[in-house]
Amino acid sequence: MTEDFGNRWHNRRSIRLRGFDYSGAGHYFVTVCTWNRECLFGCIRDGRMGLNDGGQTVEKCWRQIPAHFPHAESDEFVVMSNHVHGIIVIAHTVGTKNFSPLPCGGEATPVPFRSPEKNLGSIVRGFKIGVTKWFRSHTEVYSVWQRNYFDHAVRDLADLERIRRYIRANPGHWIDDPENSVNAGHPMEDRS
Repeated sequence: MTEDFGNRWHNRRSIRLRGFDYSGAGHYFVTVCTWNRECLFGCIRDGRMGLNDGGQTVEKCWRQIPAHFPHAESDEFVVMSNHVHGIIVIAHTVGTKNFSPLPCGGEATPVPFRSPEKNLGSIVRGFKIGVTKWFRSHTEVYSVWQRNYFDHAVRDLADLERIRRYIRANPGHWIDDPENSVNAGHPMEDRS
């Protein structure tokens, strides 16, 4: 049984774009979900998100990303009951932002290894660790996040504006959202 678990662990398929440089300048749309889609951060009523203490901590940690990663900025984001949508901007130099991190044609090309301390994964990991530490010291919740996260490299200004609108409108669409644990077949839990 241990060997079977080891094989599954080492043979997991990555959801990252193969060969893509996630430390490159650009805008990245990120979605991070809670473990088992549990509603840990508050609840939505009448299309408005009401953050509990955990949700307020998530919002605070997201806003603090630039303090921990000076090469990164936080753009539009929203904390939902059981997930976070946000845009993280990585800039190599002050004032330099690239809306097209993918080469022309959208094909990813292999890039030389770079230190993981400045890539998108390290930023998301740092955010998740900060939130998890708070939950472990202030609640009885120890498994806050699902493994990994979803990302989308923003292609251009039109893509960026579409994503910003989606993020702002997300609480109003919660009733139909597949991340809503009621729609996903999980009982809704209001921990506020």
